[in-house]
Amino acid sequence: MTDRALELFDQGFNCAQSVFAAFAPSFGLEESIALRVAAAFGGGMSRCNGVCGVVSGALMVLGISMNSADKDAREQLYAISKEFVERFRSEHGSILCAELLGCDISKEQELKRAREENRFKTICPKYVKQATQILQEMLRL
Repeated sequence: MTDRALELFDQGFNCAQSVFAAFAPSFGLEESIALRVAAAFGGGMSRCNGVCGVVSGALMVLGISMNSADKDAREQLYAISKEFVERFRSEHGSILCAELLGCDISKEQELKRAREENRFKTICPKYVKQATQILQEMLRL
């Protein structure tokens, strides 16, 4: 799944799409639908300086892996989601896009700089890879 996530990212899909869509078929969701669901979550929530898209995509994966409509399962989902976030944060120091990327892409000049410095291609793939590896361990896939 790591390879598929990296392949999707390399094809131009955002970080959230790449993580979520790589796992979605394992839980009965078509990849094309997963790509649409996660489309607005890349770049820290549509480039709004929020949570990194790989984290958002990973939490979506955890959500479809459980029956989160059930109250008890939802509590379990929150616990496993917290574990994912803590593992990712301990590895990278943050879960916020701007801190991980080293620039605030909600600002046009910073977005331009990120593109000129190729940050999306040089920095983001390691986060895509790490998120998928953590998910595979947690979900035993």
